[in-house]
Amino acid sequence: RASTIVVSQLPVTKWFETIGDSTIADAILDRLVHTAHRIELKGESMRKKQ
Repeated sequence: RASTIVVSQLPVTKWFETIGDSTIADAILDRLVHTAHRIELKGESMRKKQ
């Protein structure tokens, strides 16, 4: 057993259209999202200059 961290600026809902092939997208998302702990950050970017 091991942990995997996946970070994306693209929302999970957009992964299907970005990956293109729905069969491959289903396989990837099934393995990643099935038992995942998802953290979606909201708010303004911390990269903005003060």
